[in-house]
Amino acid sequence: MARYTGPSCRLCRREGEKLFLKGDRCYSDKCALSRRESAPGQHGARRTKLSGYGIQLREKQKVKRFYGLLEKQFRDTYDKAEKMSGITGENLLSLLERRFDNVVYRLGYGSSRKEARQLVTHGHFSLNGKKANIPSILLGVGDVITLNEKSTSSAKFKELAEKATTTPKWLESNADKLEGKLIALPVREDIDLPIEEHLIIELYSK
Repeated sequence: MARYTGPSCRLCRREGEKLFLKGDRCYSDKCALSRRESAPGQHGARRTKLSGYGIQLREKQKVKRFYGLLEKQFRDTYDKAEKMSGITGENLLSLLERRFDNVVYRLGYGSSRKEARQLVTHGHFSLNGKKANIPSILLGVGDVITLNEKSTSSAKFKELAEKATTTPKWLESNADKLEGKLIALPVREDIDLPIEEHLIIELYSK
């Protein structure tokens, strides 16, 4: 399973904005972007004006990094969104939001998408009563995520569940049972990330 293993804060500096890849650290004074806003690398301080193509490319890279995908995974998701009825850009974001690891994060069981992905791969969750450890599983309406019995005694999960106060309206959370359910497909208005998806569509349409 391919994934990025380099420094997370370097990605935020490259995009010039917080991608919230390190959980609570991103909200503290330790945030690398707060301390050093320049892009990484020898010539990072020299930010040049981007061309139209450059703007589209940076938007695509930013969204990939928000959700922790590499290029092939992201392109496959785009191709799937393009074949669906409706607006391709909105379909793309909906598919990304419905990934198993992202839903775990949205339910509040991970302080970041990166941590949620790790928890999924370590087998802490079940999907519809069956153990599942593949972050890219696409959830549908009615799917139920449950914290495995061996993990329910963990103080970490209890603390995270108590902090989870802003569950999206397309999800239903039961903090007592440490259980979540997808009750509707996410639409564009439900996605609060600073994304201009039309730039990605323009890039891939060339």
